[in-house]
Amino acid sequence: MVVLDSTVVNIALPVAQRDLGFSDGDRQWIVTAYSLAFGSLLLLGGRISDLIGRKRAFIIGLIGFALASALGGAAPDLGVLIAARALQGAFGALLAPTALAVLATTFTIPRERSRAFGVFGALAGAGGAIGLLLGGYLTQYADWRWNLYINDVIAVVAVIGAIALVPAIARSGPRPRLDAPGTLLVSAGLFALVYGFSNAETDSWSAPLTWGMLTASGLLLIAFVLWQRRAAHPLLPLQIVLDRTRAGAYVAILLAGVSMFGIFLFVTYYLETNLKLSPMSTGLAFLPMIGMLVLAAQLGNNLFVPRFGAKVLVPIGMTLGVVGMLLLTRLDVHSTYAGGVLPALLILGTAMGTIMPSSFQSATLRLDPRFAGVGSAMTNTSQQVGGSVGTALLNTLVAGATTAYATSHVAEGASVTAAAAIHGYTVAFWVCAGVFAGGAVLTALLFRRHRLALGRIPTAAVPTITASQQVVAH
Repeated sequence: MVVLDSTVVNIALPVAQRDLGFSDGDRQWIVTAYSLAFGSLLLLGGRISDLIGRKRAFIIGLIGFALASALGGAAPDLGVLIAARALQGAFGALLAPTALAVLATTFTIPRERSRAFGVFGALAGAGGAIGLLLGGYLTQYADWRWNLYINDVIAVVAVIGAIALVPAIARSGPRPRLDAPGTLLVSAGLFALVYGFSNAETDSWSAPLTWGMLTASGLLLIAFVLWQRRAAHPLLPLQIVLDRTRAGAYVAILLAGVSMFGIFLFVTYYLETNLKLSPMSTGLAFLPMIGMLVLAAQLGNNLFVPRFGAKVLVPIGMTLGVVGMLLLTRLDVHSTYAGGVLPALLILGTAMGTIMPSSFQSATLRLDPRFAGVGSAMTNTSQQVGGSVGTALLNTLVAGATTAYATSHVAEGASVTAAAAIHGYTVAFWVCAGVFAGGAVLTALLFRRHRLALGRIPTAAVPTITASQQVVAH
């Protein structure tokens, strides 16, 4: 629901714009409202799940997300639609880290844990492509409002499953407190960060609001780190992010998020503008990538991660990402889907299926159960920040490269438009290849040399866990 909603609405925007009659300038707020609420409240959502219990937080997040989706689907005007998208983002910020925390605390036997995170990582990686496919189908054959109503169908099934299957673990010991100053600092810092990148995408990097927001974000996040060092009840204990393996996982998820937007955004443009595919056909064109992603995720988590560990597997996935992006740089006005796009998508699907599940698993491995929610929220924050950075940075680079190419080849006449657009996409693909290459080096250095599944995850690794929690975990 959460990952899918970051892309499923995008395809419906032109139809929704005609239906509700809003301007091109207002259209961005339907996407930005979701991103701002989601990105800025993730750590708070994760901590709330630690405080009130994961089962309760999960169900509240599902119901709230469903109600916000219903409100958006029935929106009579732009204002209601933007408000509904902001509410979706807020409840998504509770739902996303809670879902990951449920997995992290439920599956303690390594083989079961690998399978669970294989499924989770595959869905997280494929969610954007599934959103394109589903959004194209619903927009073309139903109504744009069903891009929002579909969440209510999913939520009904998920709530029933949560009530029946998710264990409710009774809390023992004193009730923890919420770090109010830390919450305000990090929420404001993340809000300014996402807003700054969103503004850079629509205005420019030199706009005062862009660099003002990014500067404010840096100062607020530095203040948050300093406060966490002295807070009696820190929102995010710094040892969570200072662990080398966990830091490597966060870096992998962030850099993969940057590149994934390059794949979905500009390959979609190429398919629709150069190959003249319909929205539905464009969604179908990503199916082979989803298939390889799911296959690689299952093989990786069940066979390769237990044998080789994330230190080997994640850099290999990053290297495959470089190869896939280099293939995309070869696209031109005469390329075909089968000969030009498909081989790259197959390799990139394998890359993401190799990177995401083992990174999610490493990010939550041996987390203190008291902080499983906020630790899990860091993975979602990494993915969200990566997506925001990727969208703003790549859109800016593509726009500049496209304009420069068109200006320097103006004598070529009408044919220059398509060539200039593809030149811009090529610049984005080269940048994404560089991001993957940097990710391969960084993750190889950061991940520790150990295997994720060599017997049961030891409860002794978490000295603060209580005896009753040990029993429940086993």
